[in-house]
Amino acid sequence: MHAPPILYSFRRCPYAMRGRMALIASGVAYEHREILLRNKPAAMRAVSPKGTVPVLVLANGEVIDESIDIMRWALGQNDPEGWAAAGEPSLVADYDGAFKHHLDRYKYAPRYGEDPLMHRAAGLAMLLQLDARFADQDYLGGSAPGFGDIAIFPFVRQFAAVDPAWFETHAPQKLRRWLERLISSELFGRAMIRHPLWTAAAN
Repeated sequence: MHAPPILYSFRRCPYAMRGRMALIASGVAYEHREILLRNKPAAMRAVSPKGTVPVLVLANGEVIDESIDIMRWALGQNDPEGWAAAGEPSLVADYDGAFKHHLDRYKYAPRYGEDPLMHRAAGLAMLLQLDARFADQDYLGGSAPGFGDIAIFPFVRQFAAVDPAWFETHAPQKLRRWLERLISSELFGRAMIRHPLWTAAAN
């Protein structure tokens, strides 16, 4: 029997969240290695020098260190809920690009020296466009979540958490309900289970 893939992850990282959710949804068994980003283990740096999570190391030694690619790999092994059919590649690219740009400058304004309210407004404009997609359905692809929902929602969750009171007042209602459904889902709960910190000595 082949050894299961190894996933290096950090619980609060939105990229790692979506990677874990796809792996869990696929039913593919994997070894979870929880790390600290400020103290990355040598074993992870050796296989992925860029030093970001998630990193998936397959049994054959292949390394996948982009979260979207991890999602695609997992669903390529098994896709019981048909996520891949709702891939939404252009929407995912918009949220990985423009929305993440505005999110970072809203959440970490001192780091960038830019007006956070300008970037908050730009992020909200994108969320208003997203809200229109939920006119008569709960998720982007219909009545059940798909690839696009899982790929972008961790960043919307992060945006909402910067100022929850403001988000509750200004974000459109259908989008807020979409976010609440995903946050309260069993899948997200499983993906957010706390794991002990992994160390090479403990392995």
